[in-house]
Amino acid sequence: MSTVDFVDIGRFMGDWYVIANIPTFIEKRATNAIESYKLGENGTIETTFTFMQDSPGGEKKVYNPTGFIKNKETNAEWMMQFLWPFKMPFLIIDLDQDYTHTVIGIPSRKHVWIMAREPSLSGDLYEEILKKLSGVGYDISLIQKITQEWD
Repeated sequence: MSTVDFVDIGRFMGDWYVIANIPTFIEKRATNAIESYKLGENGTIETTFTFMQDSPGGEKKVYNPTGFIKNKETNAEWMMQFLWPFKMPFLIIDLDQDYTHTVIGIPSRKHVWIMAREPSLSGDLYEEILKKLSGVGYDISLIQKITQEWD
């Protein structure tokens, strides 16, 4: 699975709404999911993953995995650590030039995250992303849209 050619890490930092995913076990009932990145002083990516369980009015859940940039030439290949000492590959496989949407994949294709700076994507763009994911071997029937309902 190929990554994008280069990620301006400063531009990539900030909040990303999770539009759709093949969820991990902690994400199975997530709504209003947001992944936030901040570059740490030591070069790690300080991550805050926040969502509401079951519905936008549900219980708030917060996780703080740490990202490690593995490929410092492209900044597009990370390792994400939710629980020491285990790290999961985190590949930035799609990123538009304006940094308004991105797709994160893992080599096993068991998980994927479609994210955007806004809580929704146009239907055409979403379908285009699914087509690309199918082309790199993802079973797109497993991808689930995440409820994003904000006041």
